Amino acid sequence: MARQASARRIWVSTGAAWLVGFLIFFPILWMVLTSFKTELEAFSTPPSFLFFQWTTENYAAVQSRSDYIHHALNSIILAGGSTLIALLIAIPAAWSMAFAPTKRTKDVLLWMLSTKMMPPVGVLVPIYLLYKNLGLLDTRAGLIAILCLGNLPIVIWMLFTYFKEIPKDILEAARMDGATIGRELVYVLTPMAVPGIASTLLLNFILAWNEAFWTLNLSTLAAAPLTVFIASYSSPEGLFWAKLSAASTLAIAPVLVLGWFSQKQLVRGLTFGAVK
Repeated sequence: MARQASARRIWVSTGAAWLVGFLIFFPILWMVLTSFKTELEAFSTPPSFLFFQWTTENYAAVQSRSDYIHHALNSIILAGGSTLIALLIAIPAAWSMAFAPTKRTKDVLLWMLSTKMMPPVGVLVPIYLLYKNLGLLDTRAGLIAILCLGNLPIVIWMLFTYFKEIPKDILEAARMDGATIGRELVYVLTPMAVPGIASTLLLNFILAWNEAFWTLNLSTLAAAPLTVFIASYSSPEGLFWAKLSAASTLAIAPVLVLGWFSQKQLVRGLTFGAVK
């Protein structure tokens, strides 16, 4: 009886997990399917799931109307550049808070996290005027700076959590052997925290890739990433659902592929230090 009850619980939990996974994945599946419909079929009621006339004309229209490669290259540069700069700043900051804390360390961490609770629209006007005066509107440098600063509190918090799990005795032994702070960071701490750093890098890259508020308000064409590319399919005449779905599919495809191939590293990093 105990074995049967245990097997039943396993089946129920597995079925529930598959159901939740399907519910999360269904909007993406529906978007991909809609991208292969005509505009008329995209608005049909009741909606057709698989039995419709498949077409690739939406992808051809998207490619002819917009320069997808230009927007994709901007997304890669903005997400990659902001992530690398954030890591270069966050690793020393998290190291100092984890291994050389002061009385104000917790206050600083809470203050940094509290900045994420402020709605970005509250500071849009001063930042827009500042960027306008500095000539940073619609520039890659300006967007990299705002994306880096926006995600920096999360990056520091994550790295701080990972670094706290590393035994201090190892760093003290390195110092006794004559390691400087720089060598300690590069040759001792960083290799030991590779899973945590990798998961932080991936998460920050995804957040920067998906950022829409700042990219829509601070860029127009030259530095516009894929979020602006998607928004261009909303017009005063209405929404072109099939073409919008095709543009969205093209925009999320690279980051979906990245997440799929790096999921083991991401899970390993997010559970870093959970079991000792």
